[in-house]
Amino acid sequence: MNLSARLRTAVARGHVRVTASALGPWQSAVVRIGFSFTWLLFLVREWPHRRELYGPDGPWNWDMAARLIDGNRAFTALVWSDSVVWFEIVYTLAIVSSALLLLGWRTRTMSVLFMIGVLSLQNRSIFVGDGGDNLVHLMAMYLVLTRCGRVWSLDARRAAREAERERPPRDTTGVVLWAVTGSALLWAQLFTDARLFLTADGPLPGLGWATVLWGLWIVQAGWWFVRRHAPGEPRAVLDALANVAHNGALLVIMAEVCLLYASAGWYKIQGSRWQDGTALYYPLHLDYFSPWPALADVLAGSGTLVMVLTYGTVIAQVAFPFTLLNRRVKNAMLVLLMLEHLGIAVLLGLPFFSLAAIAADAVFLPTNFLRWAGARLGRARGRVTARAVRLPGQRARESDAESPAGTLVRPRTLRE
Repeated sequence: MNLSARLRTAVARGHVRVTASALGPWQSAVVRIGFSFTWLLFLVREWPHRRELYGPDGPWNWDMAARLIDGNRAFTALVWSDSVVWFEIVYTLAIVSSALLLLGWRTRTMSVLFMIGVLSLQNRSIFVGDGGDNLVHLMAMYLVLTRCGRVWSLDARRAAREAERERPPRDTTGVVLWAVTGSALLWAQLFTDARLFLTADGPLPGLGWATVLWGLWIVQAGWWFVRRHAPGEPRAVLDALANVAHNGALLVIMAEVCLLYASAGWYKIQGSRWQDGTALYYPLHLDYFSPWPALADVLAGSGTLVMVLTYGTVIAQVAFPFTLLNRRVKNAMLVLLMLEHLGIAVLLGLPFFSLAAIAADAVFLPTNFLRWAGARLGRARGRVTARAVRLPGQRARESDAESPAGTLVRPRTLRE
């Protein structure tokens, strides 16, 4: 076989691999769970301070935010109205969409609502975020293009039940959800100062947020119609397009993580603070970054330990993109990076930044490990369910369930 034939064969195999399946279903599920959990936990924690951070009681008032949005064309639903009630609705919907995306319920719709919630709050007050918020901001947009509910989700459970039927059942919930979201989008477009431009600077130059949101809404309708009434070649074409979008978004997420570590590591190399170790030493003595002062004092008291952690951080971040060439080295480096983020969460009091970084790192976790972990969690859940669901009076009979040989007979459950 000559070189051109080999090249054609490789291209054909690559085409089939990219279009025939959504790659990394477990990795994308972990990213979905990680970022939705991080954002949900943050919103719940900041519930008492929500109005000072993103609402009408904050120093960055509504007029200042509206003028900023006019200039940078960013998206936020919180400038549609300066009403306190509207702010509470948006904040509550952000919590609900995060929880439902975490569970994997209607992930296509919830990923869009999750993105709207993240962008609305973060773009409303751009000066209260940190690196973790920036990471959540980016990943919220990428998750919209992924098929992140193929495993470990309520959608996957529903799809497994539907696969046993000859004809898909009526998706009444999906139709109602689609109608409600379309009505809300129409209301925002016509009756509010939404600034949803059709052709303006939005996610991409020349592409407005109205085009994006209406486009996603129309795609949902087309997907339901084809799935319901044209399950042949049209369904195969839409599946292939969805797989291409998913695989492309997953590749972008991986590239984003590599760029994050590479840029952070190379910037650290250029700074004198990371060369002499003071970049770690000084934050350990700041009250704002020291939730455990005694632990920070012990760590900062050892010059050798500070030097090892400082240079180890720089080396790990610079080397990580290159470790992807070797699977074992990459897995070992992932463990080190995740431990580093856990240390940041404990020592410097930045739990949400660390959770976001670990969720992003999870895109590189090996599939075998994720499947093993999923199987173990599934068995643990089954045991808990078996203990919780018992026949009436089962506990009273457990003491009498002993066999003549002295061994306990395992009680039967409703699952059996």
